[in-house]
Amino acid sequence: MEAKAHAKFIRIAPRKVQLVVDLIRGKQVGEAVAILRHTPKSASPVVEKLLNSAIANAEHNYSLDVNNLVISQVYVNQGPTMKRFRPRAMGRASRINKRTSHITLVVSEK
Repeated sequence: MEAKAHAKFIRIAPRKVQLVVDLIRGKQVGEAVAILRHTPKSASPVVEKLLNSAIANAEHNYSLDVNNLVISQVYVNQGPTMKRFRPRAMGRASRINKRTSHITLVVSEK
């Protein structure tokens, strides 16, 4: 059995989230929470909240034991990009891309 959790349209670039996600892939759930709590990246609270949601889904929907849960899959996809413009010298403008992420996390029993 496996339980999923999705976080969509997160306002952090996928490359930044990928750095945090790589730290916890394949780890035990308790160990992953500890890693995320002590990681000084802006994406770590978002991923921790998503992990807690997946744990709650596993416990409530599938009656899985929390102590035996392992992160079997976690991946980040690119969401829609918001385009913004910044004024520059001599009347020009340059584009700024504000990227978003879709994060999927799957936990399963060992």
